[in-house]
Amino acid sequence: MVGFALLGFGASAAATWVHYNLIKNPDYSSFCDVNATVSCRQAYLSAYGSLGGVPVALLGLLFFALILLIVWAGRGKKRQETVAGSILVLSTVGLAMAVYLAFASFFVLGHVCPLCVATYVAVAGVFAMAFVASPPMATLGGDALGGLRDLVSSAGSTVATTLLAIVAVVLIASFPKPEQRPYVPPLQPLAESERLELEKWFDLQPKVDLPFPHNQAKVVIVKFNDYQCPPCRGTYFAFEPIVAKYKDRPQDVSFLLKHFPLDPKCNPGVTNVAHPAACDAAAAAVMAQSHGTFDKLTDWFFMHQNELTPALVRSAASDVAGIKDFDARYAEALAQVRADATIGQKLGVESTPTFFINQRKIAGGISPSALDAIIDLELRRAAKQP
Repeated sequence: MVGFALLGFGASAAATWVHYNLIKNPDYSSFCDVNATVSCRQAYLSAYGSLGGVPVALLGLLFFALILLIVWAGRGKKRQETVAGSILVLSTVGLAMAVYLAFASFFVLGHVCPLCVATYVAVAGVFAMAFVASPPMATLGGDALGGLRDLVSSAGSTVATTLLAIVAVVLIASFPKPEQRPYVPPLQPLAESERLELEKWFDLQPKVDLPFPHNQAKVVIVKFNDYQCPPCRGTYFAFEPIVAKYKDRPQDVSFLLKHFPLDPKCNPGVTNVAHPAACDAAAAAVMAQSHGTFDKLTDWFFMHQNELTPALVRSAASDVAGIKDFDARYAEALAQVRADATIGQKLGVESTPTFFINQRKIAGGISPSALDAIIDLELRRAAKQP
């Protein structure tokens, strides 16, 4: 029982650390983010990663700490049945939660979280050991709860229990609260008939020459973006699984973001100010590229899209992206944004988002399943070329 509890405690501690860093740094990549399917990120940042605002990983850490405390408090052969009965009651609740989270991870999210799996195994192991060693079920409920009171009533156990309670309150209160990311369902492959129709439609889309370097990738996806545009935000989150899928394959797929703010201050083809913070946000993103914080700042802008103002953009540029010379670099960055927008005008961009996939123009975006199918189509076509 101690062995399984230590396994669970270690896995939960690592999971808590990973979850903490994912909230503090959107670009954080942990050792358990192996690919698009085997990933801790998707599990912890989903709606199933927290319970009542408290990370499930942190609850697991406290659960296994309590199990170890009960075992320590009940050391001695005469108290083994009491320990087993008390832990059986607690681990029954823990096992029910583990089954629920495992179902959500495997069948709802479609992801495998290695640290989560380790905690599921640990909970099941604790439950099995407690079940084998527990007293008869007829007297389990009352005896177990009464025994639990006895175990923690000694002076040493009371101090340890109090310390655990204090630590739990401090950890829960101090753990950073994440912004709620939109739920992104798992990618669903298209039926063969849908795929064939999509291929015909894609080949009919207008094709243009794009003046952007792309490192000779087989599939080049260019997005003309406005940080205050709701559909731009929607496609950003919807396409996250696809971006993650090809993150380590830049030779196959290249994703480029170009700026097209709906504000005449930096977009000569726009007459009305639809998004007053869009130019400043795009300029900040340009500056963030030299700091290596472009992805982090882009994520922050879309997470806080409804709150964006020019003042908030400048604050985020400093606090999130580490840009301390915003004003000094503003004119140069704005000129680069204006250059992107001018190119967009020449390419026929009229609204955001507008995508170009291997030079074929797609205004307004498409479904994640359709984008995934088109990428697969273009990769297959590239493989056939000499």
